[in-house]
Amino acid sequence: MTLTRRSAGGTVQHVAPQSLAERIGLRPGDRLFAIDGHPLRDAIDFRFYAAEERFRLAFRRDGRDADVEVERRSGEDLGVDFETTVFDRVRTCNNDCFFCFLKGLPGGLRSSIYVKDDDFRLSFSQGNFVTLSNLTAADWQRLEEQRLSPLNVSVHATDPALRRRMLQNRRAPDVVEQLRRLGELGIRVNTQVVLCPGLNDGEHLARTVSDLAQLRPTVQSIGVVPVAASRHAWSRADDDEKASLAPCTPEYARRVIAQVRPWQRDFRRRLGVDLVYLADEFYLAAGARLPASSRYDGFPQYENGIGMTRSLIDDWRRLRRRLAAHGFARPAHKRMTLVCGTLIAPALSRLASDLASVTGLDVRVVPVQNRLFGPRVTVSGLLAGADIIDTLQGHDLADLVVLPRHALDHAGALFLDDTTPGDVSAALATPVAFAATMSDLLRL
Repeated sequence: MTLTRRSAGGTVQHVAPQSLAERIGLRPGDRLFAIDGHPLRDAIDFRFYAAEERFRLAFRRDGRDADVEVERRSGEDLGVDFETTVFDRVRTCNNDCFFCFLKGLPGGLRSSIYVKDDDFRLSFSQGNFVTLSNLTAADWQRLEEQRLSPLNVSVHATDPALRRRMLQNRRAPDVVEQLRRLGELGIRVNTQVVLCPGLNDGEHLARTVSDLAQLRPTVQSIGVVPVAASRHAWSRADDDEKASLAPCTPEYARRVIAQVRPWQRDFRRRLGVDLVYLADEFYLAAGARLPASSRYDGFPQYENGIGMTRSLIDDWRRLRRRLAAHGFARPAHKRMTLVCGTLIAPALSRLASDLASVTGLDVRVVPVQNRLFGPRVTVSGLLAGADIIDTLQGHDLADLVVLPRHALDHAGALFLDDTTPGDVSAALATPVAFAATMSDLLRL
């Protein structure tokens, strides 16, 4: 088999012990190029073409090409992990949205953070939201062949003119037609609306939700999240853009909740699901009661900040019942400092107070204002290590500092500013740990 340099393939990072990959002799560092002559563009290609029970795998080791015949049992995993999901170039965004969070990033962060990826493959494999504005004929052919589902799609508005204005892309396709085409291929989507005050809210949001609801079951969920502008994005915006980057005030949040609730009730009655889900920030900003867990219908947009607070509260309630029934063995760390963003701080403080009353632990919540992105960015997941250090240095930090797990990268190694957990611990001269729930806290 002749392999070209263009079929760069993927580098094996790990081979599982006693796996099929180990039995056929694969090693970390091997570059897997092709399966049955199909060049491997990404890990998705690998899984798709390796689904057959017999295939020929081509790879390169130490500068030499080789191939091997592979026979696998039905459902057997090869046991290979790659260094990256995408083997060729990540598809980048061809839009110029004024509200794009990446446009407002300060300098000095690691280079990968500034990449404006808009790659449907990363939507399928990692849950990233994409606009579908850069799909080629070859992409549609691949979607038809591999039926990559579900995808996460940033819609923002279904009115083509308004959407093109928001994307700053006169050539952006009609997203409703694209979603309909995906549905014909059997592909399901979760959709997102970044709500910009005075731009795509009000009657425009009503049209968007109505249009998307008519695409059910292709459209599985509609997430509505408030625009999050860093101080850098705000400083670069013109007057009209600044109006649409306005923060989510309590009054605005209450208006959005009041507009969406009747739609949710109607969808629940007709479809059996709420279908449209609001980001936690709307409820927290408004001081409103969060929906019950059942109203999130399996939390399809949890990683989008929709339902995280409800999950946190429900986790504590389950844990509280277990502690009441079985008691609590106090750990070595009796005094804890919980670090969080300013948005969740009031709710987390109430949970921490309840935790202290049940367990006798001394639990203190310290909100950290986001200096890296500005005070309008209030979520825990975007806290920088340096801001945590600056806020906590010089304070009585108890026996253990517990930081939000969502503030770290996927590997749990770095904050957004490349600070490490070790850096934070050394600067504070205090052990640090990470948690996402109250159960995590007691398991430390």
